[in-house]
Amino acid sequence: MKTLVIGATGLVGLEACRRLRESGASVRALVRTTADAQKRAELERLGVELAEGDLKDPGSLARACAGMQSVISTASSTLTRQSGDSIETVDRRGQLALVDAARAAGVEHFVFVSFRDNPAIRYPLTEAKREVEESLKKSGMAYTILQASYFMEVWLTPALGFDAANGKVRIYGDGSQPISWISYKDVARAAAAAVAIFCAFCRDAMVPVLAPTASIDIPPNAPGGGVPSPSPAGLEHPPAISVPTTSAASGENVLIPVS
Repeated sequence: MKTLVIGATGLVGLEACRRLRESGASVRALVRTTADAQKRAELERLGVELAEGDLKDPGSLARACAGMQSVISTASSTLTRQSGDSIETVDRRGQLALVDAARAAGVEHFVFVSFRDNPAIRYPLTEAKREVEESLKKSGMAYTILQASYFMEVWLTPALGFDAANGKVRIYGDGSQPISWISYKDVARAAAAAVAIFCAFCRDAMVPVLAPTASIDIPPNAPGGGVPSPSPAGLEHPPAISVPTTSAASGENVLIPVS
């Protein structure tokens, strides 16, 4: 299956490209002209075809989607913002344009990396994610939406108040509520698995990616593939802090959170 990866120079996107190539999949990556040279070189080393473009440029999206059977979109303006990037231009309008371009190009399966929904909390990024999810559901394409929890490589760092070396930790709220963390590598693994085993397990699904009580197990006969499983041993990168979590149902027309 030929797969286009959007956000291929980011944390999740680059790891997803690596997973897909290790399984022998054909991969194209949408990269900007301003993308980090070392990351471009790494993608080329992996054997990924580079297609220059931008989520803010619909024409480049149409070209990138041409001939692709699946799309994985991990891109967001939240961590690596460049000139003209915003939640409105990238996470909402850009992702909606990508859904339109993929549908017009005849893409069969679209994997969208999102995050879990909390109806009590609304801000521009949540609204953008929910709108893209709804657009996918109505697109006519098969879809898998990965609703990831907090990336431990980002949140459990001194930059965000988790400074274990100096014995300092920022507590959110009153400290009594459990939080589920996930490694970005496991989210990438779930995205590659969704492509590798494109079938009823992940068709028209919203998937919560959870830890430590939910994980991704990869069967030996499905390179790069796997389905959500309640086995914590399936997580390659267990969370730094173990907290109780719950997982969603499986089947068609369901949402799968990743946390």
